[in-house]
Amino acid sequence: MEKLLFYTKESCSLCDEAEVLLEMFQQQYKFEVEKRDIYSKDEWLEAYHLVIPVIEVNGNQLDCEQLDYDALEKLLKTNVSSK
Repeated sequence: MEKLLFYTKESCSLCDEAEVLLEMFQQQYKFEVEKRDIYSKDEWLEAYHLVIPVIEVNGNQLDCEQLDYDALEKLLKTNVSSK
């Protein structure tokens, strides 16, 4: 099962929306989500504070400007097995 990294923070409406999309796609694809609060590591905060939510699978990332239903589905189709 693939591990998907989800860079997020508390009180982030875009992150909440992305999390709903992830939960929806978990019904179709095999992946587990590792949530990473960007405030828990300085390097994550520096890298992602302006672009969260960020979803990463196998080194491929989508940030807040790219993240939508179609882009996430494409990322999962190319990096994660279907159920």
